[in-house]
Amino acid sequence: MEKEYAEVTCASCSAVWQKKGTTNCWSGDPATAPPRPGNCPADRHAKVVEETAQLMKGESEDAKMAFVAARVEGLCYQPIPGSDAVNARWTRVEDTIAFAKLMGYQRIGIATCIGLLDESERLVAILKAQGFTPLSVCCKAGSIDKKELGLAESDKVRPGTFEPACNPIAQAEICNDLDTDMNMIVGLCVGHDMLFNKYSKAPVTTLVVKDRVTGHNPAAVLYGQNFYYKRLQKGPMVVE
Repeated sequence: MEKEYAEVTCASCSAVWQKKGTTNCWSGDPATAPPRPGNCPADRHAKVVEETAQLMKGESEDAKMAFVAARVEGLCYQPIPGSDAVNARWTRVEDTIAFAKLMGYQRIGIATCIGLLDESERLVAILKAQGFTPLSVCCKAGSIDKKELGLAESDKVRPGTFEPACNPIAQAEICNDLDTDMNMIVGLCVGHDMLFNKYSKAPVTTLVVKDRVTGHNPAAVLYGQNFYYKRLQKGPMVVE
């Protein structure tokens, strides 16, 4: 029997947030909260919400990570005296450092794209200065020819030249062998990042998301949809 899915679209609450400055899940008072949308996951997956909430309580490693993550979220904001507004004071790098310190992590793996070796070197310097042991592994380690993966010469970026394939599974397994406490992704390709996450034994966070066009700022496409990237809403992107 084919499984039936209850669709959920939390993104649709954007309009509610823009109008009221809050949503049902952000309000602590059900009596005054905006109503839940018909496709709210809190209704359609109420059992999942309840069961998973229990995983974030107690003394387990998951509970500790949930606690520390929530604490870091609070620490990265700074109240403004005499106002209910707050200022964000920490960058993603600082958030990550704070999280690692509060978790008691020491050995930090860096799964880096070969195109971001300079950025990874700068990250290594920062982590060393903060008392960590950074261990960086490049995506091209081992120099496996792309043709060994079944790609044709025409599939290469520069046909007729040697191009090594990325090996995110090796990156993950090397980090596993090095007993890293946590791993950081620095610019791995779409798909390669998934494989690294899948094979990494240590928890993984992404510091840099690869976007060759926007200077590794994929959110720029979302902000620019009213003009520059509106084409993405007008029709299917052709992938040959």
